[in-house]
Amino acid sequence: MRVLLPLLIAALTLGACRGDETVAAYSAGQGTWVLAEVDGTDPGASLTLHFGEDGQVSGSAPCNRFSAQNTAPYPWFTLSPIAATKRACSELAQEQMFLTLLQAMTQSEISGNVMILRTGAGREMLFRSDG
Repeated sequence: MRVLLPLLIAALTLGACRGDETVAAYSAGQGTWVLAEVDGTDPGASLTLHFGEDGQVSGSAPCNRFSAQNTAPYPWFTLSPIAATKRACSELAQEQMFLTLLQAMTQSEISGNVMILRTGAGREMLFRSDG
């Protein structure tokens, strides 16, 4: 009986920890995040992110809307393949660069209305929230 009680408590505790542990649960789920800098410089075009329930990430790039899943627990950031609409525009090359870089991000940091996404190689995307 002494062995079973700690095992039962551990199982119940682990079962209760199944909530959203992604970046959305750590303030990112509120408002829209707007790209402000890429590697410390002005991006020159618009990119937005919105974090929904169950790791859903969606947004808009200069030409298209996109979506993906982030299932990594905070502070890690791992996107599933990004699905995007197929509209053309003069900023399509820049959009592709943004989405490729977004796909490469592996870590997130949130402080107030600022979110920084980073790669292991030191690349950064800085976003500001409107909410």
